[in-house]
Amino acid sequence: QVQLVESGGGLVQAGASLRLSCVASGGTFSSYHMGWFRQAPGKEREFVAAISSRWAGSRTYYADSVKGRFTISGDNAKNTVYLQMNSLKPEDTAVYYCAVNYRGGYLLSAGQYETWGQGTQVTVSS
Repeated sequence: QVQLVESGGGLVQAGASLRLSCVASGGTFSSYHMGWFRQAPGKEREFVAAISSRWAGSRTYYADSVKGRFTISGDNAKNTVYLQMNSLKPEDTAVYYCAVNYRGGYLLSAGQYETWGQGTQVTVSS
């Protein structure tokens, strides 16, 4: 069973950047589909970004709210997926989770992912 651990969150001011990391253990996910989701208090978990197929030559997907600001990428040798977050806004404040989808499907849906990390808090002040 793959285990995921996120890191890199913190408290920053609007306009700052953060780079989140998600390290896998207990297996490799170079052929898996990986996603980033976030959840703010009182809201449902929402899709942020996903990377499909092998990370070299893979397809990426982004929520409209983060397109042009966030970039998802992976490093197969390190078994790590990243979320580069630029031009952060207060609306980005949430707990960010990485997740793995083993079977494919609709990658924008949280219900399609089988394994989740514990989350890392991102807080953006105005």
